[in-house]
Amino acid sequence: MRLLAVGLAAVSCLAAGCRQDMQNQPKFVPQRGTTFFADGRSVRPQAVHTVARGQLDEDSFFYTGLMAGKEVDMLPFPVSMQVLARGQERFNIYCTPCHSRVGNGAGMIVQRGYKPAGNFHAERILREPLSHYFNVMTNGYGAMPDYSAQLPPADRWAVAAYIRTLQLSQNAPEADVPSGVQIQNLKDVAEQQGYPESFAQPWSLPAATDISAEPPDASQGTPGNAPATGDTALPVTNKPNIPATGGKAVTPRGVK
Repeated sequence: MRLLAVGLAAVSCLAAGCRQDMQNQPKFVPQRGTTFFADGRSVRPQAVHTVARGQLDEDSFFYTGLMAGKEVDMLPFPVSMQVLARGQERFNIYCTPCHSRVGNGAGMIVQRGYKPAGNFHAERILREPLSHYFNVMTNGYGAMPDYSAQLPPADRWAVAAYIRTLQLSQNAPEADVPSGVQIQNLKDVAEQQGYPESFAQPWSLPAATDISAEPPDASQGTPGNAPATGDTALPVTNKPNIPATGGKAVTPRGVK
């Protein structure tokens, strides 16, 4: 009986100790003080001269798109066909609902009444440096939210490069055409390849999302975008001539 009593007492003490450890686990709750450390803080400062995993942001231009606090017309890495292909893929997924596949701002949700999206072929946007597009995707602009969660920095730069490619496809001057390369009229190319006559016509924004001449609204970005009015369409012209290589015209896909 004495041996049994001693055994039960030992088991009781052991059980009580386990219950105490599991019920009241010693831990530090964020933003709460503690008497364990001399400075009274439960959250410990990062060790000096160390970098946490995933925080090695040495190239500030790559992550911010700014150089000395300003946007610049350059990319942080060389552009290749793989970069442009990646940019086109991401652009078609995330940007076309508003900007359309050709970047004229007449995407599907704009046609259904959303605020007008930026037209990448408009004179003002054509003048923007490359890192401006990266900055807009990172921080948002006007009615456009940021896409930093959907697009990591490398993809944002790839999309910016592809946007410039879309712009060059419609605004390349004849001086950019290499010597000896034939230039054909887009209307002639459309006729030869069986496209409808409207293929080579100027673009126009949907009438339901016309931008009215109202002063800029700081909350909506610049220029100010008015609500849908349903009045007249806003024409957006494109270049009639495009270069051809090897006798075959280089036509921008999806132009309407």
